Amino acid sequence: MTKARLLRLSVVLVSIFMILLIIVYWDNVGTAHFYLHTSFSRPHSPGAIPGITAGEDWEALPDVDEFLAKLLSSSLKQNSSISRKTEPLLVQGSSKPVVSNLEENVRGYDWSTHNARNSLDQEKLQIERQRTLREFCANSSFAFPTKDRSFDDIPNYELNHLIVDDRHGIIYCYVPKVACTNWKRVMIVLSESLLDQGVPYRNPLDIPREHVHNTSTHLTFNKFWRRYGKFSRHLMKIKLKKYTKFLFVRDPFVRLISAFRSKFELENEEFYRRFAIPMLKLYSNHTNLPTSVSEAFGAGLKVSFSDFIQYLLDPRTEKIAPFNEHWRQVYRLCHPCQIDYDFIGKLETLDEDAAYLLQLLKVDRLLRFPPSYRNRTASSWEDDWFAKIPLAWRQQLYKLYEADFVLFGYPKPENLLKD
Repeated sequence: MTKARLLRLSVVLVSIFMILLIIVYWDNVGTAHFYLHTSFSRPHSPGAIPGITAGEDWEALPDVDEFLAKLLSSSLKQNSSISRKTEPLLVQGSSKPVVSNLEENVRGYDWSTHNARNSLDQEKLQIERQRTLREFCANSSFAFPTKDRSFDDIPNYELNHLIVDDRHGIIYCYVPKVACTNWKRVMIVLSESLLDQGVPYRNPLDIPREHVHNTSTHLTFNKFWRRYGKFSRHLMKIKLKKYTKFLFVRDPFVRLISAFRSKFELENEEFYRRFAIPMLKLYSNHTNLPTSVSEAFGAGLKVSFSDFIQYLLDPRTEKIAPFNEHWRQVYRLCHPCQIDYDFIGKLETLDEDAAYLLQLLKVDRLLRFPPSYRNRTASSWEDDWFAKIPLAWRQQLYKLYEADFVLFGYPKPENLLKD
């Protein structure tokens, strides 16, 4: 009997050991091995960014969360010192990149210097932006779709814009048409998720655009289920509690103009086939359209801004598929009422906000934020772009994007919504 019990006990212990071994090395071929033994140090002091500080409210975690949190915390503390020792100082790299992408080639970079806002002003600005967001999220009289759901109610596929850097304890929610290409480049450099001839990139502008937007380059929340199974939501919550979370936003109407310019005024084969052809057929009564964008542009067949607005307002559009990420509302991409962001940047103050954020994250000695495009879509263009859009359409469009205006403190464009 004793031998049989010892045998059963041995089998159980070996099985447990093998399971733990599999868990630890499950993600060994990924960009960061299991992401529980990567470095973490809170990038700011409690007074620098209003948010949750390390070690706060741990006793409120469920048992599984507590176990994972302790494991995460102990591993991260151990490796944070190693990370600080091994991270190199700012690498200058090439001052100006070789521009290969059509959009970047057309628009170019703005290499002029900008005066940064001082830290005190920036801190006050962040407090005000977060206060506005939290007040409207808590305001029961201000309603919009998905506002009242919990984080657990968000499907995994809707978490694909949350990029995680475990080396520095950062989560970035990217919003297309809000400098996301360059912020993704920054995240690649920080997380060392992409190598160039076996060496991690050090200069963000050295990273080719096609790699920047390749989904396999980034660890995003929607990938957690495949990596961590039933522990995925627990790990997400721990990282959301412990890491610094940031996003950048933009005036919603200006963002729409920028999306239109980028995807329909330049030759883009994918967007022509997926969106331009249906728009031209539905709203411009075109038939027998060319199959390629170059042929269409050569024949003068382009989507108008009016076609684009009709497409956004058409109730049939989202019955076929959700809005494309380039014109999907920010509240649907980043879930600001479910995720307590520590930093809210704006494209209108990009240079100042980016410099301040990198300083708060304590990575300003490792890299600089890349320069802006020269002919970036400006708020002053709104009147001209919307001049030929009927008033009723403009009013409907505002209702469609109202939550983004209100949550992020953008004034209602009264001049566009009245005769």
